[in-house]
Amino acid sequence: MAVPDVIALFGPTGVGKTAVAVALADRLRARGEDPVAVSADALEVYAGLELLTGAATPRERTRLEHRLLGFLPVDATFSAGQYAELAHAEIDDLLAAGRRPIVVGGTGLYLRAALTELSLRPPPAPGVRERWLAELEERGAPALHAELARRAPWAAAEISPGDRQRIVRALELFDAGELEPAPEESELWTEATRKPTLLVGLVMDRELLYREIDARVERMLAAGVVEEVRRAHAAGASSTARKALGFDELLAGDVDSMKRRTRNYARRQLTWMRKLAGVHELDLTVRTPAQAGELIAGWCAP
Repeated sequence: MAVPDVIALFGPTGVGKTAVAVALADRLRARGEDPVAVSADALEVYAGLELLTGAATPRERTRLEHRLLGFLPVDATFSAGQYAELAHAEIDDLLAAGRRPIVVGGTGLYLRAALTELSLRPPPAPGVRERWLAELEERGAPALHAELARRAPWAAAEISPGDRQRIVRALELFDAGELEPAPEESELWTEATRKPTLLVGLVMDRELLYREIDARVERMLAAGVVEEVRRAHAAGASSTARKALGFDELLAGDVDSMKRRTRNYARRQLTWMRKLAGVHELDLTVRTPAQAGELIAGWCAP
């Protein structure tokens, strides 16, 4: 394997991506490198949602510098196209400075946006969600589902014609250029990257992962995530910020629903991982973050 310029870590929520990145950084520094993490997460960009999004803690950030975390107010909207411009600039600047970018994230589209040259549409005009909600009330869910089927049949096939919330969200994402394309029609699944990249997919025994997700939610609750979400809601959190896993559920006091939705999302993340070309899978079921970091460092040694 040629020595990569960039290391990318992808994996489901709760698998321990940040811990592995920190351990990997320790190994890289031990051989004279200067690593920096670049977040590839759609919601970690928001300041004030650090607990809910599982962003690197202050302690973790003292051990490994992180970029593209918490730089947007919660009332701002954001798109994958905007993220791509920022991520490319960060990666290019780090490489020019002789530093090693470690792209870390669980949002598949953002990961690919950081590593490749995707053809992403600009964000939709303000009021798009409101327009679709008005269409929903006027035309009904089945009519909007038919509209989605015309625009994005692969997405409509996975949504019930009566699921009002998911239909509106899918149409909104389509307008934002953030709806996952059909694999056979997509640039997402090629091996091409902007820079030579080692792509590592972190996995774990499914039942163990689900237990970790549930335990993670309980740790969030103990740390004050409900109060964090309420503050963001009171501050006028944008439609994109409100997509953070658990935002609506915690406002409604439905912790079980948050856990269930997070487990479902983890399954979708693993589906993404199976589609990624050239990914090197690393099972954390029987490995500590330190062991994983050492192994990855060995894969990209000169």
